[in-house]
Amino acid sequence: MITKHEADAFWRDGFIVAENAVDRRQLARLRDVLAGWVDESRDHDAPFGEPTTDGRPRFDLAPEHNAALPALRRVNNPSEIDDAYMEAMRDSAMTEMVAALIGPDVKHHHCKINLKLPGSNTEVRYHQDFAYTPHTNDDVVTALLMLDDMTPENGCLMAVPGSHRGPVYSLFDGQRFTGFVAPAVERSLREHEVQVLGSAGSVCLMHTRLAHGSEPNRSSAPRGLYICVYSAADAFPIARNPMPNRNEGMMVRGRPTRRARLAEATIELPEQPLRASFFAVQEEAGDSAP
Repeated sequence: MITKHEADAFWRDGFIVAENAVDRRQLARLRDVLAGWVDESRDHDAPFGEPTTDGRPRFDLAPEHNAALPALRRVNNPSEIDDAYMEAMRDSAMTEMVAALIGPDVKHHHCKINLKLPGSNTEVRYHQDFAYTPHTNDDVVTALLMLDDMTPENGCLMAVPGSHRGPVYSLFDGQRFTGFVAPAVERSLREHEVQVLGSAGSVCLMHTRLAHGSEPNRSSAPRGLYICVYSAADAFPIARNPMPNRNEGMMVRGRPTRRARLAEATIELPEQPLRASFFAVQEEAGDSAP
């Protein structure tokens, strides 16, 4: 499912975009289920839903959410509550693509939907996933399955090619956990950022250390991403999962191992405030910044 040219590009740039990560039937089911959750969100004015394993609401709403213009922005671990999302995470072309990069033995860490509905003010400040989810080695891939076309207008991913081969930047401002890199670091990174674009059904396979962010949706089209995080079987978490779930550690390809592969590194352990999503953590830190 991944050519040698694509694999080489992944390790060189830290990401690739591949088409047909799910088939048309899978994509249609995923979109239909999400549309139902968006419609359900109209009846709520605060994060809601059956709690996740650590007690957080399943569904998170942006501050601008209202019944007329819903702003559902996060669904935590949807594979726990819907078979279509479980199938896409566990048994799709996307899963095979990940195995081609870090397999043959691959396990699931967590999954989520990040959603920017039309008019959403949600932005993602620059960060690296590894700083949230450090492991004993960095054979960890974040698969961003595009549920809608991802365009410059609707808040596409912005990434810095090659940044996965550089330092892991702190998500702290002194002793305060912000969830994003320092403003000076972000300015430097953004000088080299590129837009990551694709059509619905495509996937961006992103190295865990790639620096990235995204802008608000300034269009009339939604931008939904089903984000699944996978690791090599011998990569073990060294911090608590920021999104604990019943499927953590599930083998999706190959066989498990008791042996952890250790990469030499100095790693800053994250804080994990109990908010419905990291959007709230970044917002609170941004609002209180001097």
